[in-house]
Amino acid sequence: MMRFENLEADGLHIPALDAKLSLRPNAAGNLDLLVHPIYREVDIPDFLADTEAEVLEKGELVNIEKTINDHGVKKEVLIEFDADTREFVITDTEKILVPDMVNDQLLTLDQKERYRKGKEVQIQDGTAFQFSATDENSVRANRIGLVVSIVLDGGMSYLLYKGLNALFNKKWDAQKAADVSPGYLKAKMDMDELQTHQGRDINSRSHNQQQRGYTHSAHRR
Repeated sequence: MMRFENLEADGLHIPALDAKLSLRPNAAGNLDLLVHPIYREVDIPDFLADTEAEVLEKGELVNIEKTINDHGVKKEVLIEFDADTREFVITDTEKILVPDMVNDQLLTLDQKERYRKGKEVQIQDGTAFQFSATDENSVRANRIGLVVSIVLDGGMSYLLYKGLNALFNKKWDAQKAADVSPGYLKAKMDMDELQTHQGRDINSRSHNQQQRGYTHSAHRR
């Protein structure tokens, strides 16, 4: 959490703004810095039933998948509740950047689809991970570190995640979480070699400030 003071935007002066920061992989394989204001009141999207909103707010479900109508266009969205910012976060599943490899293991089409739908994915080395738009890294896992590989424009782009949060409603096994698999070490070595060859930081962070969530016209409280 951070507090921003004396902000100017579109001719408006904002004395203070409390916000949460997170990182999100973009289409170029870099990380964008996202800023999420903290809301005083919870607005419930019109397409979310009261019972659905309640289980998300209570943390009984990590997310809910829905098909919505956005100005005549059907979209598959993933809905989560961020207890820190007190907002429902709606993500267009088609815009989720899905890994091609994790810890040097190729993901199957089924695993990629599970990731896109916000479901837990497990690979052969015992690593389990899950997309989460409410997490500061956009992914949770049963390990504190992951090496994610994404094919972009015919080349391989790497993202190294460290200090990840535990899976939703799962107990954190500190010893197991700190273990690294041979696949992780191999992927990390490949990433380091490519970085040395290209002479630049592969996992550079882009500081584009964006708003998260899905834009819709009406809410209810």
